[in-house]
Amino acid sequence: MTEQERPATGPLLIFGLRNPTARYANTRHNAGAMAVQHLAKRHDIEFQQRSNGTVVGRGDLWGRDVRLILPGTYMNVSGDVVGPLVRRFGRRLDSILIVIDEMDLPLGIVRLRPYGSAGGHNGMKSIISALGTQEFPRLRIGVGRPENGGIDPIQHVLARFRPDEQKRLDEGLDRAADCMELLIQSGINEAMNEFNGLGSIED
Repeated sequence: MTEQERPATGPLLIFGLRNPTARYANTRHNAGAMAVQHLAKRHDIEFQQRSNGTVVGRGDLWGRDVRLILPGTYMNVSGDVVGPLVRRFGRRLDSILIVIDEMDLPLGIVRLRPYGSAGGHNGMKSIISALGTQEFPRLRIGVGRPENGGIDPIQHVLARFRPDEQKRLDEGLDRAADCMELLIQSGINEAMNEFNGLGSIED
């Protein structure tokens, strides 16, 4: 029996990537953390801050020990938090989920994958380097590309969402939380089948 075929017995670690501090709150690059916070709010999970600035919330969801983690490091060195925690809890790569923003998806659209490359995302590059593999699940939340092609993509992801984007953002956060809930209840395959076909540029 392979590792993937064995039932998961340890906690499910869900990491919502972000840049910490109030300066970056509600920016596009923090969409992953916003989605994890949205899930926590649904289930009345309270976050406790650790000494390194990382905050962790713990809940029992559908009989599974779930840890919701917002790294205290800046996005580009997310692996400094993810790597040690994954090793601490047994390095079951099918028992982690990285939740990140994605410019190549329209605002509010989500995509769940069991593995894949960093796709140019520096937070993912850091995690892949820390774990020595890209064979771990990730949930991408669309934040869209700049409407004006002259805008620097870095400035775009570090900008806050506009008021006219709030409705689609809220829909995306709901969809991401729904997807995480189904993953916890029924596994990644059912969650991918349910959510990866939802939404399009024309929606």
